[in-house]
Amino acid sequence: MQSVAREGADDGGNARMLEGCTAWPEEFARLYREKGYWQDITLWQMLARVIAGAPDKVAIVFRDQRMSYRELGERIGRLAAGLASAGLRPRDRVVLQLPNGLDLVVTFFALLRIGVIPVMALPAHRQEELAYFVQHADAVAYFAPDRLRDFDYRPVAAEIARRSPSLRLTVIAGEPWPGQVALADMAASGGIEEAEIDALAPPADDVALMLLSGGTTGVPKLIPRTHNDYVYNCQQCGRIAGFGPDTVFLALLPMSHNYTLGCPGVLGVLAAGGTAVIAPDVSAETVFPLIARERVTVMSAAMPLAVNWLAGDAPERHDLSSLQVFMGGGVKLAPELRARIERRFHCIYQESYGTGEGLINMTRLDDPEEIRLTSSGRPVSPGDEIKVVDERGRELPDGAIGELACRGPYTIRGYYRAPTATAAAYTADGFYRMGDAVRKRGDNLYVEGRLKDLINRGGEKISCEEVENHLLAHPRIKNACVVAMPDPVYGEKACAFVMLTSEGELALDEIKSFLLTRRIAKFKLPERLEVVSSFPTSPAGKILRRELRRMIEAKLVAENSAVRMDAPTSATSRTGEVAT
Repeated sequence: MQSVAREGADDGGNARMLEGCTAWPEEFARLYREKGYWQDITLWQMLARVIAGAPDKVAIVFRDQRMSYRELGERIGRLAAGLASAGLRPRDRVVLQLPNGLDLVVTFFALLRIGVIPVMALPAHRQEELAYFVQHADAVAYFAPDRLRDFDYRPVAAEIARRSPSLRLTVIAGEPWPGQVALADMAASGGIEEAEIDALAPPADDVALMLLSGGTTGVPKLIPRTHNDYVYNCQQCGRIAGFGPDTVFLALLPMSHNYTLGCPGVLGVLAAGGTAVIAPDVSAETVFPLIARERVTVMSAAMPLAVNWLAGDAPERHDLSSLQVFMGGGVKLAPELRARIERRFHCIYQESYGTGEGLINMTRLDDPEEIRLTSSGRPVSPGDEIKVVDERGRELPDGAIGELACRGPYTIRGYYRAPTATAAAYTADGFYRMGDAVRKRGDNLYVEGRLKDLINRGGEKISCEEVENHLLAHPRIKNACVVAMPDPVYGEKACAFVMLTSEGELALDEIKSFLLTRRIAKFKLPERLEVVSSFPTSPAGKILRRELRRMIEAKLVAENSAVRMDAPTSATSRTGEVAT
C-alpha cells in the first residue's frame, strides 16, 4: 500500500502525529519506507489481512472459548461500531485496564480500528496511577473489569470519574455500577455501518497506542507507538521467533506489557496467522495441562515463573512434546537456568531483551549454545542502530561496559507530553539512551546492570523515587532511600532504608499498610526495611545509592551463610513477600 498525502500532512506526505508526540525526521521516515520496514498499514489492517486469508483458523483460545479469525473480526467490528456510536473518535485517548482474555484482545483492536488510542494500564495499577494516566492523556474513557480476584475496580472507576473532567465514559467488563456502562452492551449497541467505521481509520504513521515506561522519576511516562512502527515491531519479532501459521503461542504475563503484547507476543502470532492461547492464571497446574491439551509450540515467561516451575515436578507430569521454544524476557535469565529449561522442557531457550520505547534484542534459535545461554541477544532489525557509550556520549569499543543507545524504525523519538524527560533520554541526533549498562561483542549484547535508579522485580519496573515520595509522607519517617536488593526468584526486590523522626521501632508490615493507603500497586511495596541513623552521602550531599546496595547485598550474603549453618538471623521480622 502506497503512502498518500492526507489532510494536515507535512510537505513530505506524512500525517502530522498527535500533538505532544515527536515524529521521526522525514529523511528517516522515507528510508524506513524504502527499506520496507514501514508498510503504511494499521494494526487493524494487519489483522484484517489474516482474517481474509484464513477466516476459519482458530485465532484465540481462552478458557472454554475457541474463536476463529472470522469470529474475532466480527466481534471487533461490532464493538468498534458501539464505541463509535458512544462518541469515541480518532485521536481520543482512553485508559485500557483489562486483564488477559478475549475482552482485552477485542477491545484493543476495536479501539485501534476507529483510531482511538489506548493507554495500556496494567491490572495492578491503582487509583493514583490511573488518575494520573487519565489526566495526563486527557483520556475521555476508562475501561476496567468489575472485579479481578479480590479487588473491585468499580469504586476506583467512580472516584477517577469524579476527579477527571475529561472523562466522559466508564466501561466495565462485567456488572457496572450506576453511571458506568457494560462492555457487552457497548458491543450490542451498533448503529454505525461498516463504511462509517472504515472512514474513521487512522493514518498508519499516527499514534496507535501508548505503552507505559518504567521511568525512574515518579509515575510512568507514556510511550506513543505508531501503527507503522508497531506493525513492524510485532512482525519482525515474530520472524526472529520463527512464528508462522502453525505456531501456537501461550500468553502468560500481562498482555498490556510490550513483551506479551507485541514482542512478538499475541500480536506477533496473530500477524503470522497462528493461534494465541491465553492462560487464565500462571500456576503450574493451569499452564502445563494447557501446553499438553493445546499443543503449544512457544511460551513466553519471566524469571519468577521459570524458577518456580523448575523447582516443581509439573514438567515431568505433562506431555510437553509440542513445545519448541521457551522465551524469556523482562529480566535477564542466568545461564544455568537457561540450560535447565532446555534440559527439562526439551526445547530451545530464546532470550528477549528490550524496551517499551523500541529496541528489541533476541537470541536466534540457531545460535551456538554459548550465545544462546549467555547473551542478551542482538537487534531484531537490520534498521536498528546501536552503540555503547561512556558518560560523555563517546562510543566505546567492543567488550567495554557503557550505556546502550539506540535508534531505528520502531524506536520512538520522544515521550508523550514530556519534553524534559525526552530531552534527558535522547541525544541531539535521535539516539535513545536506555540507561542500561551493557557490553557488546560483535552483534550480541550482554546486559551488566542498570544505570538508572529503577528496580526490575521479575519484569515489573519500580521507580525508587515514586516509592520514596510515598514513604516520606509517613509521620515517623524523616528520610528514605529505596534500592534494589538481589533476589534468586525475581532478580531484584525493593529494600527501603529509612531514617526515623524519633527513637523506637518501625515494622515492615506497618510500612506496607501505610503505602497501601496511598493506593499504589502492590508490586511496588518494599520487601525489606532497614532503619538507619544516617545515609552515606557524596561531598555534594547526594545519597550514595550504590553504597546502600552494597550494604544490603553484604547483609544478604551473611544471612544466607548463617542460614546454611543453621544459625538464626535477625532479618525475618523485616522482610516479607508482596503479592502482585
